[in-house]
Order: sequence, then structure tokens, then C-alpha cells
Amino acid sequence: MIQQIESLKLSAQKRENSGSRQAQRLRKNGWLPGIVYDSAGKSAPIQTKRHEFEVLLRNQQGQNIILDLEIEGEKTCKVLLKDIQQDRIKDHLLHVDFLEISMTRKLRVSVPVTLAGEPVGVTQQGGVMEHLLRSVEIECLPGDIVKEFVLDVSGLAIGDTLSVRDIKADPKITILTMSDIAVVSVQLPHFEEEAKPAEEAAEGAVEGAAPAEGEAAAAAEPGKEAGKEGKEKEGAAPEKGKEAKEKGKESKGKESKEKTK
Repeated sequence: MIQQIESLKLSAQKRENSGSRQAQRLRKNGWLPGIVYDSAGKSAPIQTKRHEFEVLLRNQQGQNIILDLEIEGEKTCKVLLKDIQQDRIKDHLLHVDFLEISMTRKLRVSVPVTLAGEPVGVTQQGGVMEHLLRSVEIECLPGDIVKEFVLDVSGLAIGDTLSVRDIKADPKITILTMSDIAVVSVQLPHFEEEAKPAEEAAEGAVEGAAPAEGEAAAAAEPGKEAGKEGKEKEGAAPEKGKEAKEKGKESKGKESKEKTK
């Protein structure tokens, strides 16, 4: 299903002065500053009633809005809405950009791809639908631009995929996005294995376990042996002193015997 872009009208005036201060004054007085770019890249500053523009946007869905811009004192021109600057906090419009176009010259734009229906792979087989590509680039005349492309996904089972080649477009429209790129698919749900708390606790207990009795005894042995060696050395010292005393007594006895002779 293809939805055609409607032609809309918007009134505007030339904007003589530019700059941030002038733009703030315009906004306070209910105007919305803007710029119109022509095909050569030249720009012309304009201003339009903010409330009128907001009402126009409120009644439109999608993108690639084509307008008949009626600039006061000049001829009406066809423009494509290119960009809107908005205050994200206060949700106020700040600035708008238009591109002047020719209805006889092709241009390139991006068009949204929406999905219709519920896949049988989801409703009956427990699968999950994944919307992989949300827009495609096209080339056509401004009058042939569509709001969106709609793909029917109701017949998709688990493992099925719809690609860009499955989009039905008017022969006047050339889809520039590669035809083999997947737009939507239905797959089995992905489950991530969760670590079992009991197993993790057991592993932690093993890693942090106290050493066995044999290991503890082995760890204590070096200190014990060191103590034994220290005691043996302490016991050896008195024995050396005893031997020295005995040698001293023997030498004194020999000397006394020689004197008596």
C-alpha cells in the first residue's frame, strides 16, 4: 500500500533582518523564523506565523511534506520541508528550513517503511519479530513521493524474512537502497543462560576453602625444625665449654708433676 504526499499551502513574509536577537523578537511576537534554499544553494530568510505552521504539522504524518509557499510580494513556489529546529525542553518550534523544488526534476528522499499485521510465527509459533530497516531511499519526481511503504507481515513464520525487494513501489519510483537488505524477520526468541547461584556458591567455597590438616602440618614444619636446630645449637655450646675445662685441668696436672721432678 502506497500513500501519496498531499500538496499544502503556507503563507510567509520576507525577513529583512537576521541574527539571534531578531529571531527571539520574532518568536515573542508569534512568528517562526525560516530559510528557503533554492537549487543553486542560495538562501532567502522568511518568517511565517508559528501557530499556522503548527496546525499544518499537526494534521500531517510522516515526512517529505511538499508545500505551496506563498511569500508576500513574490510568486508562490513549491518547497520541500527539510528541517525543523525545536526546543526539546519547552517543546517550542525555533526555526524551519525549506528546499525549493521543481515538479519536473527528480529528487532523492528517504521514505519510512511500516509493518502491517501480526506474523503467524509470533502468534502461533512463539517467535519474535525484528524490524531491521525502518526507511529506504528513493528517487522520483516530487509529485510521486509517497508518505510511506507498508509491508504485510502476517504470513511470516519463524525463519522467514522480507527484504527491500519485497517492497511494492510504483514504476515511477526508483528504490535506491540495496534490494537484498532485510527489512523484517521472525526468529526464535533468544534466551541467555543465567548462572546458578548454588553452583557459584559451591565454586566460591572450593576456592576459599581452608587448607587440609596435612597441609597445615606441613606449613608448620619449617618453624618446628628451626626451633629444634636452635635448641641443638644451644645444647652444643655447654659441651664445648666442658671439653675446654677438662683440657685445662690436664695441662695443669702435667705442669705440677714436672715441677716436683
